[in-house]
Amino acid sequence: MLNSLASGRRLALRIILLQLAVALLAGLVFLALGHREAVAAAAGATTVALGTALMSVRFFGDVGGAGQALGRLLTGMLLKWIVIVGGLVVILFQFKLPPLAAITGLAAAYAVYLLAFRFKG
Repeated sequence: MLNSLASGRRLALRIILLQLAVALLAGLVFLALGHREAVAAAAGATTVALGTALMSVRFFGDVGGAGQALGRLLTGMLLKWIVIVGGLVVILFQFKLPPLAAITGLAAAYAVYLLAFRFKG
């Protein structure tokens, strides 16, 4: 049981670091279109990384039974989506950054999340 928990923590950390790398890469790619586009792409991807980190902290917090694990997973996912949607709202409506760049960065970072489970290594 402890090995699977430790490997889950390592996988979560790897996903978060890869998402942050994608945020940097998206920002650099969109820098060719302008400063605001680069910030929007990096912020969109960073929002996903922040949501993943929050979900990981919530899920891998304390050890309990199966019911508690399911509850932590569900609340972690709910918190993750609140952070992602809330971050996207702030990026688009408060800072008025370009939506295509923000959504592209968000999608690129979320693709890392999906691909990480396909290639666990």
